[in-house]
Amino acid sequence: MNETLQTQYGSAGGGLAIERQRVLRNTYWLLALSMVPTVLGAWVGVSTGFMAAMGSGMSMLVFFAGAFGLMFLVEKTKNSSAGVFSLLAFTFFMGLMLSRLLAGILGFKNGSSLIMMAFGGTGAIFFAMASLATVIKRDLSSMGKFLFVGAIILLVASLVNIFLQSSALMLTMLVLSMAVFSAFMLYDIKRVIDGGETNYISATLAIYLDIYNVFQSLLSLLGIFGGERD
Repeated sequence: MNETLQTQYGSAGGGLAIERQRVLRNTYWLLALSMVPTVLGAWVGVSTGFMAAMGSGMSMLVFFAGAFGLMFLVEKTKNSSAGVFSLLAFTFFMGLMLSRLLAGILGFKNGSSLIMMAFGGTGAIFFAMASLATVIKRDLSSMGKFLFVGAIILLVASLVNIFLQSSALMLTMLVLSMAVFSAFMLYDIKRVIDGGETNYISATLAIYLDIYNVFQSLLSLLGIFGGERD
């Protein structure tokens, strides 16, 4: 009887492990695919100057309305194939929003190099966090509350800085953003590995946002400290 129970529980555990690996694999594939519309959106934005023509206040309003609206749509459709298309639409929009920063960086003599450095640095951080998530055995679910509070503080600070225009506050936010969203990356990947997130579309959305924020913060810092004027 004990052998029968062990076999049953072993089979169940093996099935859970296989399912978690499937979710993780699908998440990584969809994450890679989501970079295509992001690049396309960024290219459209830089080529047309659509975002650059907007003021800071208007671009912020468009960003919040579009981003939160599309994220709601992704979560609403995550259990169907429409969720994939919603996610890709969201990543195109996020690429479009990124074009304002990219256009500014491309104004530097070494702008292309800075973008490649930010891309490589973000990739290295993602690889490090993904590798760390596979070797850490402890439960990281308690990190979620602290990271969420950190993200809210960053959001409020960014809104306040629209009016203050403080360079010191902006630099502080960029550094903290890199730290918070790198930790979020570890947390979100670990949730998939541990079975805390079983929907690969939701998992992709969370990790994509982590990567996006790390890239944006790193690129901004590189532009501030390494940008070369003609």
